[in-house]
Amino acid sequence: MPKTAFTNFSKEDNKLMKHIGEAPVVIKLLEGTQGLGVMLAETEKAAKSVIEAFESLKTRVILQEFIKEAGGADIRAFIVNGKVVGAMKRQGKEGEFRSNLHRGGEANIIKLSPAERSTALNAAKSMGLAIAGVDMLQSQRGPMVLEVNSSPGLEGIEKATGVDIAGKIIEYIEQSVAKKSLPKDKIKA
Repeated sequence: MPKTAFTNFSKEDNKLMKHIGEAPVVIKLLEGTQGLGVMLAETEKAAKSVIEAFESLKTRVILQEFIKEAGGADIRAFIVNGKVVGAMKRQGKEGEFRSNLHRGGEANIIKLSPAERSTALNAAKSMGLAIAGVDMLQSQRGPMVLEVNSSPGLEGIEKATGVDIAGKIIEYIEQSVAKKSLPKDKIKA
């Protein structure tokens, strides 16, 4: 993960910035979706100002290290039942650091590296999720998990990959229900 910190109305902005490192820094609303509420503070002074503004509204935010080499792109790996069923690379429009499709980004199918595949699977597993969208950045330090989504959207990844991921989710649910409905003495190992 990129270095990450949560605000807690503590007025200790200096400690938060020291944990993250030098600006620029990404600031995210905890309740944001589709790239809304995600800002890039170019300087430490700007970051402190944004943090103070949100804290005055009693709104907690996440501060995150900016990974410049990602170049406004990220990867979404879609996991169903311990398998990557699709992956796309999202690229933000020119001049935009957010890669969200709802913010004008574009998506293309991508073949994950072994490290990216392993990172995505481990992230979903560590969260106890059989179905997840794992968002990662490509960095000089290897793949970095941005977030693990328990209810990721399907439209963008199905369009980019051509994979019927909704169908794969339904298959998984049907198999899970079938296993639970069989008497234990009828289940073959």
